[in-house]
This record gives sequence, structure tokens and C-alpha cells, in this order.
Amino acid sequence: MEKTIPIFFTIDDAYAPYLDVALQSLTENADKSFSYKIHIIGDGLSERSVKLLSRHDCTTFEVHFDEMDKDLSMISDRKENHLRCDYLALSIFFRLFIADMYPQYDKAIYLDSDIVVPGDISRLWMTGLGDNIVAACPDHSIADVPDFIRYIEDGFGFRRTEYVNSAILVMNLAKMREKHFADHFLNLLETWHVDNVAPDQDYLNAMCYGQIKFLDEEWDAMPNPRKAPMENPSIIHYNLFSKPWHFDNVQYGDVFWEYALNSPFYFLIVKHKDGYTDEQKRNDIEHLEFLVKKAGTLPGGDVTFRKLYEQGIKVRI
Repeated sequence: MEKTIPIFFTIDDAYAPYLDVALQSLTENADKSFSYKIHIIGDGLSERSVKLLSRHDCTTFEVHFDEMDKDLSMISDRKENHLRCDYLALSIFFRLFIADMYPQYDKAIYLDSDIVVPGDISRLWMTGLGDNIVAACPDHSIADVPDFIRYIEDGFGFRRTEYVNSAILVMNLAKMREKHFADHFLNLLETWHVDNVAPDQDYLNAMCYGQIKFLDEEWDAMPNPRKAPMENPSIIHYNLFSKPWHFDNVQYGDVFWEYALNSPFYFLIVKHKDGYTDEQKRNDIEHLEFLVKKAGTLPGGDVTFRKLYEQGIKVRI
């Protein structure tokens, strides 16, 4: 078993405080018999953010700051490429190019930054991938929402329990290079402009179907008021609008604040939360409602992943 574990994050400067909290939890709980190379692929990180995030560089953890080296200007500012159906954030697509950017690795972990890691990340690393392209958790946060069920089953053509969340990935980088994953993604994106609700995640699901290893929910526990919280999650993911730095009483929010207390960004995070207005909170709720309604209507469109596949167009790699 490889003793050095590469872990990737992709962020813009606004997310540096939350990445610091994620790293605080990850470094506290990781098995120190492994070593870790943390690669932060930044989009306009400030000198201050780099300096503060560098505090995690130590004997066991190397922290590297990298720039996206691929021109993504072909990812146009169209509604179907928007994060949360809201705005274009190119950093969400960076994970899809890790295999090509880092040929020295055949396997890696990718993590979103709106997480905390109460568990030992080396256990996730030990996941056997076989010939699968990625390992990920089924997206339990939407699996009981009727509009999303229709979106997945009619729009993609597979069961809701087979649709995964892209925030936590174990990536078979060697297989992705062999399959020319990034080139296929860009060709699919710019040729067909499939309307969707989660651009990077939806393309990952459509392209990798049948080649995904499903992880236990402990690796991607998400706030869900319709479910009781998990007892001992290994990764908590504050998905979509369920941010404890925006709202009170978010499920698992106390775990975030436990680790945030030890972050040099703590007072900045508190200031941001205190300044998050009622209007901004209402807008978040309205955006979520819009997202759900849009999901329910998309399968009726002329171009869906399922329809492309059934027409004989190469969707799955």
C-alpha cells in the first residue's frame, strides 16, 4: 500500500476560510503513519490565504499551491454550466482535469472544501477501485425528493441510488488518462450543452455510469432535516445551501464550529455569518426551491444524457 496519499482541493479565495477548517479536521484525525501531499488548486488565492493555509505544512503533511494549467475558456458562461443554477464558478470543473495535470499519480482523493473530516482519511484511501474510474457516495440528500428522482431516473436513465455526489472522490487517475476523460468531458459539454443542475457532478455521473464504486454514506454525510444525523460520520459535507456559516441550527453544524475555533480564520467566519442578511437567507431558500423545480422539468427537454445515450451518442466512457 502506497504510504504517501495525494489529496486535492480546488477553491477560489472566498473559500479559503472553509478549506482551512476542513484541513484542521483532516490533519487532526488522519493516521500519522502515512504521509500526505495536499494539493490546493487555487483560482486567484490571495497572499494572505496562502500564508494562513500553509500552516498545515508539517512533517506529515506537505501543502502545495498550484494554478490551473489548462485553458478553460471554452466552458462558456451558459446557464447549464452554472453552480447551483446561479453563477459560473470554473473551480468546480478543476477536479475533472486532475488526472492530466498530475501524471505522477495513478490514484488520488478529491475533496470539496465545504466539509469537515472527523474520521481518518487514510481509511478512505484504502478503498480498492479495481477497474472503476471513481469511488463516491450515492447522493442521499436528494434520493427522497420527487423532482430529483425524476431528474435522475428519467434524465440519466439509471436508479436514484446509483447517482453519486462529486464532493468526495477516490479517483483512478490512471484509468481516467487511459480513457481520455478530460477530452471526452469537454467534447460532450461543448457539443451538446446538456442542461443540468450540478454541472461537474452530472457529467461525472453520466460519463462514469457502470464504472463507479459506491462508498458508504459515512464518507459523505450531508445535512438533511428529513433524516436523523449519522452517529459517527467520517466526512461531513455541508452541501448546497446547508452552510453553518450562513444559517443557525444546521445539522452537524456544531462539528464545523468545533474545528473552526482552532482556525486563524475563525473571527472572519463569525463576522461573515453575523453579516449574512435575512434577504440573503431568503435568496438561498428561493434558489434551492428553483433548483428542485428545475430538476423536475429537465427530463422533458430535447437534450438529456439519457436521450443522447439512447440515440447512440457516446456519453459513457
